[in-house]
Amino acid sequence: MIRTVAETGSTNADLLESLRAGDPIAEGDWLIADRQTAGRGRQGRGWFDGRGNLMGSTIVRPGSGDPPAHTLSLVAGVALCETVRPLCPAERMPVLKWPNDLLVGGTKLSGILLESTGPAVVIGIGVNLKQAPAIADRATIALTAFGPAPDRDIFARDLADNFAEILARWRIYGLEPILRRWSDLATPEGTPLSVHEPGGTRIEGAFAGLAEDGSLLLRLADGTCRAIHAGDVMLA
Repeated sequence: MIRTVAETGSTNADLLESLRAGDPIAEGDWLIADRQTAGRGRQGRGWFDGRGNLMGSTIVRPGSGDPPAHTLSLVAGVALCETVRPLCPAERMPVLKWPNDLLVGGTKLSGILLESTGPAVVIGIGVNLKQAPAIADRATIALTAFGPAPDRDIFARDLADNFAEILARWRIYGLEPILRRWSDLATPEGTPLSVHEPGGTRIEGAFAGLAEDGSLLLRLADGTCRAIHAGDVMLA
């Protein structure tokens, strides 16, 4: 079920509040907002609420036999990229950048934010369908760069269907096929990256794929690989 509201602070915050209150929210349910007044992204950044864009959230309740919950960011990334690809010209295919961004030509098209409460994970996704925000430290793009803006509600249904399909694969077959598909859709290995780690350290290297647990492998100048489990990753 996809529920749409005209305005809210944050669809992620709404679902987190509903979960804490014990409201019955089923996997596969989505909350989509026409406008967000307090949308947010990773590292506490604000999220642009341009009308006509997608701003929505869903939940997953990981079970004991599922892969680690943090790898749901990879599930969401694959589902999002698969939804966007048919809307882009062949020469401007979107690519995934670890951990949660979708880029077109090095510019940010969308972002993903995971937040958890108890055993449930809320996954928020924002996509620039119609308008691209002005962000001080990064370039952005909207799908209107390639033609008319996609219908938000049709896009939301396609995304929900793709997410359900990839989530089922994650549960049935485990993480390995998700890692393979994510890597197929990602920035090419060897892409220069700059990583700002949570402690403030900044390191540079080249994208060397994903580790078995879904962490980023960064090849350093001395040829060694370092696993990155958290951080703000930018194209260098």
